[in-house]
Formats: sequence, structure tokens, C-alpha cells
Amino acid sequence: MSHHSRRPTDCHDEQQPEERHQPHRRQRLFAHGELRLLVLDILSHHASHGYELIKAIEALTFGHYTPSPGVIYPTLDFLHDRQFITVNDAEHGRREIAITDNGRFWLNEQRAPLQQIKQRIRARTIGHELRKNPAMKQALDSMKAVLDQKVNQQNASDATLDKIIAILQRAAEEIALLDNGAGDRE
Repeated sequence: MSHHSRRPTDCHDEQQPEERHQPHRRQRLFAHGELRLLVLDILSHHASHGYELIKAIEALTFGHYTPSPGVIYPTLDFLHDRQFITVNDAEHGRREIAITDNGRFWLNEQRAPLQQIKQRIRARTIGHELRKNPAMKQALDSMKAVLDQKVNQQNASDATLDKIIAILQRAAEEIALLDNGAGDRE
């Protein structure tokens, strides 16, 4: 079988084209329990408040994810119940949240999963910087549109897919070879 085995099966071919090409929901950024690690990591640098944690996570993900109070406060309750954080009344009715020694110990034990979470966040948000440049955004959008048309809507053959993959690989290699020096700009 070809390495392009993700092609639709016969049962998919019976569907209407508009059903076959529905946009897929984006994969969740955090699996169950991962937000706990991120919250503890933030708290390991400085004490915070619930709203500040929400904003810190939003900034960390370049706005791709903003936990709601209905997500952040049960997470904080969980961490408090495990004695990983303390919650104390502070000024203006806000509660100061700080990591405990137990929380630091557990966070240290979870260093590898935490690094995987941070790496996944970086991978998800890499397009943020690219899209700040209008010409780059337009070029990326054009590339996505033509790939969608050729691969998804025109039901490309394996030979066409091989050619597209080779073109994309060559482009990636050429971009990787570019010198990032100031003399590149024309």
C-alpha cells in the first residue's frame, strides 16, 4: 500500500463532497490534567491571582487559548486540595495564590511532561509571528488554499501527492538555507 493511505475509503466516497470536506475541529491544546502543570509552572515564578493566571496562559499561547473561570478555578481547587498551592486573602478581596513545597516537588517530578506541553504550545503558536507580516500572511493563506484545492477538493492521486510533497520539501530546504543576516533584505 502507498504511504498515502489516509485517502478516503469507499464509504467516504458515498458522502456528499460538502460532508467529506468539513473543517476539522482543532485538537485540544491541553489534555486532561495538563493545565495543572502549566498553572504550577507559572506560580513557581511568582504568586498570582486567578485572573492573572488566566491572562498569563492567554499570553503564553498568543491568545490561542484563554481558560475560562469555570476551568481555572476548579483547577486551582484541585491543586489546593492536593496541597500544591496556598490561597490567601489579599488586598481588594482578591486571593493570592502561591505554590507550596509539595507543589514544587510535584512540578519537578513532572518536568518532562511540562516540557512537552511547552513544546506543543510553541508549535501551535509559531504561526503568530509569521502572520504579523501582511505579505507573509497572504503567502501562507495562498499556500493553504491551493493545497486544500489540490489535495482535498480535487481528490489528488498518489503521484500528485508525491509531487506536492517533493515541492514542499524543496521549499523548506531552500528556506532553511537562507542567511538571516541584515544583507538579505532588498
